[in-house]
Amino acid sequence: MSEKTFNVLILCTGNSARSIMAEALFNTLGKGRFKAYSAGSHPTGKVNPFAIEQIQSIGYPTEGLRSKSWDEFTGPDAPQMDFVITVCDRAAGEVCPVWPGNPITAHWGFEDPAALEGTDDEKRALFRKVFHQIRNRVSIFVNLPLTNLDRLAIKREMDDIGRMQV
Repeated sequence: MSEKTFNVLILCTGNSARSIMAEALFNTLGKGRFKAYSAGSHPTGKVNPFAIEQIQSIGYPTEGLRSKSWDEFTGPDAPQMDFVITVCDRAAGEVCPVWPGNPITAHWGFEDPAALEGTDDEKRALFRKVFHQIRNRVSIFVNLPLTNLDRLAIKREMDDIGRMQV
């Protein structure tokens, strides 16, 4: 008997850095238990090259990654999500679409590395820091015994993970 694959949508405003990195981390660390997607309320249309560097560091393929609108996940042909996670404060404060299937939602806020004005080395360092913070939270979540927990327990766990100092 195979274990359920959970669909997770990670949202940010621009869908160029944090949500893209979280998508790759869920798909890598989830080892087939998770199928992750990312999107933005106002996508930039391109993935930040420093995010690509971090994703490549875990061996995740980057050629299919793209900045896209969350509208792609609201239609009848969109995959039904089990979880929707916002990773930036701005997206968390926006009115989100109604997601088919009533997914469990949470907010895991992270500093925006794409907003840093600085040298490439400073940008790279901040991307690395945020990538590791996201990795820590994703790692904890993908290792929860989700099939043994009810919705309320999962929601509490997601919220607790979001409040963690990473």
